[in-house]
Amino acid sequence: MARKWPVILGLLVGLGMLLTGFASGASVVEQWQLAARWTARAGFPLFLATYLASSLVRISPAPWSRALARDRRWWGLGFAASHTVHFIALVMATRLSPEPRTIVSLIPGGVAYAFILLMALTSSNTAMRALGRNWKRLHAAGIHVIWLIYTLAYAKRIPEPASRTIGLIMTALALTALAIRLAARRKQPRPALA
Repeated sequence: MARKWPVILGLLVGLGMLLTGFASGASVVEQWQLAARWTARAGFPLFLATYLASSLVRISPAPWSRALARDRRWWGLGFAASHTVHFIALVMATRLSPEPRTIVSLIPGGVAYAFILLMALTSSNTAMRALGRNWKRLHAAGIHVIWLIYTLAYAKRIPEPASRTIGLIMTALALTALAIRLAARRKQPRPALA
């Protein structure tokens, strides 16, 4: 049970940001919009922990990186829990918004959520055995799709003066995470996690 705490953390972070959005918005629409924005941001560090776990242990094999890699499944499930709260906030913000969204604008996020769901449902040893090599393909594709959606979502905020700072910071974090993964690929061999 001790290793499962990132799931609880993800849920609590998501719910905390949801409540913060409710407390900060001037109208119901703004409350849901802020909740959607802040739950996405709060989930990003959980995603990065999952995205970087195996790379960090390759680059810096230490107790902390081994623990992160060992518990990667739970960090991923913590991100899924956090993003479930984000999904609810996003659906409500979209439904209440006076500006309608096109179906095309919903496709990238929809694909990312499909991967989050599939990855969460297959985050068990039983699923790994049943899917064989396809398990690794699913999780590798999914984590990179989620990384791309986050990166594009934050990069598109850079041109807007009101959101430029957060766009620059989050895009830089996403690109740094990718650079770490690429650097780790060059390191051989992968150290044992135990």
